[in-house]
Amino acid sequence: MRGLDARFPVEVRVRSGREYREAFADCRRVATRHFSLHLRSRDGGFCRLGMAVSRKVSPDAVVRNRIKRQIRESFRQRRHGLPAGDCIVVARAGAGALGKAALRAELETLWQPPARVAAIPARRHNRPGRDPGPRGPIVSAPRIPIQPRAPSGAGGRVTE
Repeated sequence: MRGLDARFPVEVRVRSGREYREAFADCRRVATRHFSLHLRSRDGGFCRLGMAVSRKVSPDAVVRNRIKRQIRESFRQRRHGLPAGDCIVVARAGAGALGKAALRAELETLWQPPARVAAIPARRHNRPGRDPGPRGPIVSAPRIPIQPRAPSGAGGRVTE
């Protein structure tokens, strides 16, 4: 029987869409070539893991699941040394082409700087109720309304 440290219980997982949105909205980020780690500090005494491995990484589900297994295993081995918060690991395009050893090595470098990541100021998106930050609010171009075209009786062909 495995010890308690070898498990990956439900309480150490980021599970709902709301938890992911909150983590992405207010997080610190560090990245390697094939992964990015989004760290959001929170109260709770332990670190939780969330993963995002899209079809951009690989269209093959077997490859995506292999990447997720490696992320879970590397997190499980290091979770007691990580600061309390939500850790979201996002796989980038090209991660599916990595072999097992290269994948583990890159994940190892991703988990190295948790104290350094905690010192990075959190980035905040321009959402209602949030501080826009030192650069001010993000302003997008005004939308131009599109006028619908009048239907023609000839299917778009000009008839005389």
